[in-house]
Amino acid sequence: MFNSLSEKLESAFKNMKGQGRINDLNVANTIKEIRRALIDADVNFKIAKEFTDRVKEKATGEKVINAISPGQLMVKIVKDELTELMGGKEAQFNITGNPAVILIAGLQGSGKTTFTGKLAHYLKTKKGKSPLLVAADVYRPAAIDQLTVLAGQVGVEIYAERDNTDPVSIALNAIKEAKAKNKNVVIIDTAGRLAIDEAMMTEVANIKAAVSPTEILFVVDAMTGQDAVNTAKAFNDRLDFSGVVLTKLDGDTRGGAALTIKYTVNKPIKFMSSGEKMDTLDIFYPERMAQRILGMGDITSLVEKAQEQYDEVQAKRLESKIRKNQFDFQDFLDQLQQIKKMGNLKDLMGMIPGIGKAIKDVEIDNNSFKVFESMIQSMTPAERANPDLLNPSRKTRIAKGAGKNVHDVNQFIKQFEQMKQMMSMMNKGGMPNLGMMPGMRRK
Repeated sequence: MFNSLSEKLESAFKNMKGQGRINDLNVANTIKEIRRALIDADVNFKIAKEFTDRVKEKATGEKVINAISPGQLMVKIVKDELTELMGGKEAQFNITGNPAVILIAGLQGSGKTTFTGKLAHYLKTKKGKSPLLVAADVYRPAAIDQLTVLAGQVGVEIYAERDNTDPVSIALNAIKEAKAKNKNVVIIDTAGRLAIDEAMMTEVANIKAAVSPTEILFVVDAMTGQDAVNTAKAFNDRLDFSGVVLTKLDGDTRGGAALTIKYTVNKPIKFMSSGEKMDTLDIFYPERMAQRILGMGDITSLVEKAQEQYDEVQAKRLESKIRKNQFDFQDFLDQLQQIKKMGNLKDLMGMIPGIGKAIKDVEIDNNSFKVFESMIQSMTPAERANPDLLNPSRKTRIAKGAGKNVHDVNQFIKQFEQMKQMMSMMNKGGMPNLGMMPGMRRK
């Protein structure tokens, strides 16, 4: 996420390293590099100039002219300004009403329908709501099919009228259906186009007028940069939407849309999404995003993701076993399955301060977990609890069960023992050399 922008900003801050204090010369050089990094990230020149002018004004202010650590000070100033540029604070999401009606708009290919499914999953699992998905795209039969599949994946109902070509009446009928079935949120997936046109704008505006939505969310493909910002402005002029959703943040995102869409349309970014899995939807926190762009990590989000999978009883049991050096293969399998639920492993590690830069050239294969799982699942309960039982004949059986060879099993056991040793050292207050963990390799 924003790797190129992060690297260029880090390079810009090098102008300040080794400097005893801030002065006009090192500020000017740093500001120039920051502005260039923003423009390369597809940020509008006017916005980039205003941003760097504010940074320069704060950096050369009388109160900070004698700063002892100018490099750190500049990073903090840029982080604060990035946070403000992206909205300052978390935006509220309004799901009041009986039912609350959420209208989803955006261009075709922006990830709009996938986001609709993710939002239903989010509202069901994290807000305790009972959503009804509405297929209001009457032009693309595949859109109805896609939404039907997504509804099945997240376990919610869908309302569709395949023979009806009037999206307004479909939306109104869906709201009646929701009331009859005690559904407290209606999420309407509207039609997208490859480009903005008058018919599209009129249609979605008519749906808005008919259903009076509590939220109108405009879905933006984060990889499209300033094009996404310009599209958002056109939609907002017509719809006056309430918030923005950034999708495809796991792709080659330059950052322009995320950084400037709030400035351009004066509407907050409410959600961000990455990947195709239904649980990869997060609330957008401007400060956390600024920290991640600047390589400062996002430990708060990491802790929140961990807490979602946290089982206090299991955690206490595991802590006791680690202290007694009794961590076994079944414990390892349980932890792997919890980690997988948290999301992409490289993204998770990138949230740890200082780790993101260290692993930027490291490929971390989540699928490697499947190999470990298959090996453990090929063991008997006694073998999982007591790794010392694994003699050559048992290893051969495990290798066949996992579709691997004995060498692979030996490698896995070796990595497992190294991890146990690492846990033991951390428990005693030592600091082990992590090396390359399972599933990681240099590019």
